[in-house]
Amino acid sequence: MIFLAGASMLSLGNLAHAQEVADPAQADAVPEEERTIVVTGSRVIRNGDNSPSPVTVVQTEDLLTTQPGANLADALNALPVFSGSRGAGSNPSTGGSASGGNGSANQLNLRNLGITRTLVLMDGLRIPPTLFNGAVDVDLIPQMLVQRVDVVTGGVSAVYGSDAVSGVVNYVLDRNFNGLKAEASMGVSEYGDARQFDAGVAWGTKLGENGHFEASYQYHDGTGILRRSDRPWMDLVGVAGAGTAANPFTLYSNLRQRDYPAGGVITTGPLANQVFQSNGTLGAFVNGQATGTAALQVGGGGGDWDSSLLQPLESHQLFARGDYDFSDSVRAYVQFSGTFKQNESYAEYFRLNNVQLTSTNPFLTAAQRTALLAGGATFRLRKTMSEGEDRRQHATSDSDQWMINAGLAGKLGGGLDWQLDYIHGRATLATEVANNMNQQRLAAALDAVVNPATGQIVCQASIANPAAYGDCVPLNPFGPASESAAALNYVYGTTHYRAVTVMDDISGSVSGSPLDTWAGPLSLALSAEWRKVAFEASSDATSEDLVNCTGIRYNCAATQTEYFLTLPANPPVSQTVWEVAGEIDIPLLKDSAIARSLNVNGAARFTRYNTSGDYWTWKIGADWHVTDTLRFRGSWSRDIRAPTLYELFAERFVVNVVGTDLLTGQSPTIPSINGGNPDLKAEIGKTLTGGVVWKPAQGLSIALDGYQIQVTDAILAVNGGEPSFQTACYTSGGTSPYCDLQRRPGSFSDTSAANAWTAVYNGLFNISEIKTWGADLEINYGGHLFGRPLAVRLLGAYQPHLWFRQPNVASRDQAGAAFGPVGFAATPTVRLTGFVHFEPVEHFSIDILQRWRNALKLQNEGIFAKGSNHMDAFGTTGINLAWDAPTKFGEMQFYLNVQNVFDADPPVGAFTGNGTRAGLRDGYAAGDDVRGRYWTAGLKLKM
Repeated sequence: MIFLAGASMLSLGNLAHAQEVADPAQADAVPEEERTIVVTGSRVIRNGDNSPSPVTVVQTEDLLTTQPGANLADALNALPVFSGSRGAGSNPSTGGSASGGNGSANQLNLRNLGITRTLVLMDGLRIPPTLFNGAVDVDLIPQMLVQRVDVVTGGVSAVYGSDAVSGVVNYVLDRNFNGLKAEASMGVSEYGDARQFDAGVAWGTKLGENGHFEASYQYHDGTGILRRSDRPWMDLVGVAGAGTAANPFTLYSNLRQRDYPAGGVITTGPLANQVFQSNGTLGAFVNGQATGTAALQVGGGGGDWDSSLLQPLESHQLFARGDYDFSDSVRAYVQFSGTFKQNESYAEYFRLNNVQLTSTNPFLTAAQRTALLAGGATFRLRKTMSEGEDRRQHATSDSDQWMINAGLAGKLGGGLDWQLDYIHGRATLATEVANNMNQQRLAAALDAVVNPATGQIVCQASIANPAAYGDCVPLNPFGPASESAAALNYVYGTTHYRAVTVMDDISGSVSGSPLDTWAGPLSLALSAEWRKVAFEASSDATSEDLVNCTGIRYNCAATQTEYFLTLPANPPVSQTVWEVAGEIDIPLLKDSAIARSLNVNGAARFTRYNTSGDYWTWKIGADWHVTDTLRFRGSWSRDIRAPTLYELFAERFVVNVVGTDLLTGQSPTIPSINGGNPDLKAEIGKTLTGGVVWKPAQGLSIALDGYQIQVTDAILAVNGGEPSFQTACYTSGGTSPYCDLQRRPGSFSDTSAANAWTAVYNGLFNISEIKTWGADLEINYGGHLFGRPLAVRLLGAYQPHLWFRQPNVASRDQAGAAFGPVGFAATPTVRLTGFVHFEPVEHFSIDILQRWRNALKLQNEGIFAKGSNHMDAFGTTGINLAWDAPTKFGEMQFYLNVQNVFDADPPVGAFTGNGTRAGLRDGYAAGDDVRGRYWTAGLKLKM
């Protein structure tokens, strides 16, 4: 059933016991005073109806009833307050800061302000970071025993510490579960793919009079969608053009990489523009329709990409907890939570980028050798190695994420409670990248010759340097699927990355209501926390591992990395944090002429980072109950996000990328050079919220909250390849500081192809400002229809602007835009989610989930051709039919669920910087459903 909560939250004590929440369908049977809820957002406010901060409260059962088989993170992302989260449907990538070493990990993002600006808690306690970029993979949460999730939308760093800039997501566990419950389900898409199997069991029992124990296990196996071409609507979608009036951005489908056909095209000499066919013969390159980007054509014989669309995931979740009451005033607990999972992704094919080959290459026919020799001893060739064996870059990320909590809590007397908690968390990420091109071996294998001693085709390097290349297998690049399996096995390698993040956290608090005032109890809380986060990483393919060109004649430069994809090794680094905080809630009025009650709330926190300095955060708020049916609330806060260890200390590393050089119109594969910045300081956020809660009738409540969030000194990844930074550079004639983020052979006045860029730099700086504002709506109704229980809930988010501003470049408004540079995702300005629960007859229920977003632009910057900068509104409907079958063993339920009932295809689109990656990136707005109609059947048992 959908939980009807208009607002908000509780004391975070890990041992504090939340009140039971009534079934909304039976709301009229429960007195109002017995249905108050305890939720997240304060350490002193015990009644959620009195919180000045807006909080969305959702029951886990409700989320997963409408989306069975989904992990809890995917189900949460149905809520409109989330936008820009990452998960199994994210672009497949392993390198780069956005992926954190696992591009398909589940990472939550409130209002698209950034994943690391959303603080994730479990029972009010911080969860250790699990990825190298400092983000939390929320698959760590034990889904079977999560009772509800509280989402605080607004800054609360004064209450919880750093990172709570856009808000807090708090997973509240059912710590009093008794009995046994089990469930299992299977799902499949209309296309017969994206199969999922889920099974879980949870058990809890009392241990004597004073103890309690509970444990759970859950298994998930999702096969994903392994190719974008598995969906007919995903037809190599990309954008070409320069975004100017003369050459506007234009959205295309069937967009091909003109210079990289699958058979290989000769680019120099007498046979230039000839393409190798499947039988090794040559034919003229078949041009497609020209676009505003020289490297891209619609149709024709150019190459393409075909990465995975939905990433496979297999996971095991384990949880156990024991509680014991030593006396009426002292309690203890110990808890273990762990997830052991494997994510996979399939990314790009490798491209031969204008490689130099000998005109006497023995894999050529005699006629071809003769013709090519007329033009010189060597010639050049481009090719996408996409045919034959599936050699897409394949990343497998094994994540072992676990945390142990232990604590004591009790009563001091005088209305005061105390609590002490310890957390030890460890996340080990082991990523294996198969089909990672070894560029040194490739250079050797491409230089094929005939061994004069044997008459066999061999690598020239095996003759010149047999000690190093005695096992070299020559590679035939002439034609689609021309490479032998042995040659592919030689040039492709499997590389390994391992990162370990460890967090130790000790926190303590004293809270309570030591005295009563004329308007009610005055509540206080004092807390302190010490936290240390440590990180280290090893990699056998770093950007410092360069090729050795000894014995290799061509296609080898000493500055090349040995492997195409590199991941950074990092020596052990750590960050230590000390914090002390206080909070007070003061009642001012009660049963007066102007207020049923009026309370003001304040919090302050001092934080000291050994890496980035000292900071104060604060929050003030007010809650005004005008009558029993009308209340106003508001808050104002100063919040921080300290730089992560990755942002501070990441070692220099290289990710090879394909982007469009707007100066020359070329799209070569080049290194993007990344690294940390130890001089970074904390970001400063200021949040203002204000809202009204109205209960105009029995069972009906309406909450409307407005907000404004401004982040100064925001940490921004400044990438020299991003179009806005390119434009700033070229407009300045080469004098802008942003020009230092590119490397090219000539000056910025040279627009010839020979001056195409050779590298870009990606740096981190405190130079950005982020500002957004909007409103959230929540309408709840619980009652009856035809005498049968009915519950309806509507959640809405309106976010008209999301500004990212940095010096000397045009500001970027991400609101209403589907795409952006790395780290930017779709932010519809209107997002709606509706839930309906109805029980038409006894033992049978119907649940409906409706999601909708408004129309989007591809992006808000640049000039587009007519009709190209538009993606239609999109919505999906899900329905769940459940039959309850009481048995002598307990309660059993069978259900049938259909997601995307009307099989809606998402509107297509792409980021303007990704035209050369059509079929590899983008294609749809993040958050839209890509599976199509999806069927799930399952059963639940509770004893």
